[in-house]
Amino acid sequence: MNMKNTLLNTRKTALVTGLAIATASLALSAQAMTVISFGGSSGDAMQKAYYAPFVEKTGKTLTPGDYNGEFARIRAMVETGNVSWDVVEVESPELVRGCFEGLFQPIDWAKLGIEDQLIPEAVTECGVGSFVWSTVLAYDADRLEGTPLSWADFWDLETFPGKRGLRRGAKYTLEFALMADGVSSSDVYDVLATEEGVARAFAKLDEIKEHIQWWEAGAQPPQWLVAGDVVMSSSYNGRIAAAQEEGRNLAITWNESLYDLDYWTIIEGSTQVEDAYEFIRFASQADTQAVYSSNIPYGPVNPAAIGALSEAQAKRMPTHADNLIGAIAVNTDFWVDFGEELEQRFNSWATR
Repeated sequence: MNMKNTLLNTRKTALVTGLAIATASLALSAQAMTVISFGGSSGDAMQKAYYAPFVEKTGKTLTPGDYNGEFARIRAMVETGNVSWDVVEVESPELVRGCFEGLFQPIDWAKLGIEDQLIPEAVTECGVGSFVWSTVLAYDADRLEGTPLSWADFWDLETFPGKRGLRRGAKYTLEFALMADGVSSSDVYDVLATEEGVARAFAKLDEIKEHIQWWEAGAQPPQWLVAGDVVMSSSYNGRIAAAQEEGRNLAITWNESLYDLDYWTIIEGSTQVEDAYEFIRFASQADTQAVYSSNIPYGPVNPAAIGALSEAQAKRMPTHADNLIGAIAVNTDFWVDFGEELEQRFNSWATR
């Protein structure tokens, strides 16, 4: 091969390599931002309030998805460097744990520019509050004779016979068990922080274990209630409200409910950080939050959104004064400190 051919081949190789790099760069820049939520009725409300309007306004590509809160899945993504999610909705204990482990990017609040628009609880190191929710006692008013007023009633198999639904996990389930055993809502976490308190909660669960149908996705409790698979269930309040709007006579007992915030996070290793900031900023505005809360009764974290809601809509929110009577805030610090240990203990107990 002469020098001229060698030079031509070298130039061809360089050209092909350059085109490949340019193509890869274009593909990366054109890659859709992925937004992962807990799906279901909340995901439908997000589609109406956030996803579709964001795409229409910005012209950017957005791919929504959902999961069931699998923290280990996020950890595996970051540890392997195979990050396929950008913005992810998480609950508060997972937010704190993930921030500590470096799984979520710290939020640059100056860059985001909305700190003064949100309630204080929505402003954290690695997450931006998205909405306020409650886990409540729900039941089918057509099938159940009488009205359960507390978790003690949930445990009362004689007065309210039938299957019960509970979330398959320690979080929320252990709190309800202690309240059913007579622990006041204000003392739940103090009692649960002791070995005696944990044993007491599991002993209470033993009483109805064979009558429990465990749910893992938020859409399951209303589905089971409507189908008659269970007579009562713990459930996210918004999922029950969605069923009510479909004409189902499901009811909520707000007493002894648990409330907390969910948060938007940006996964460490995301290649769509700029778009992620733009999306979170968009989803935190009063007008978009009002659309979300009008489609599912979770409380907005932007107080200005309340003015756009009717009184009837406001009364269905976890943040309404009447619904906070007897309710308790999820103790994030407790679940950060004891969550993994108690979840392992719960899984062991549930499989026995």
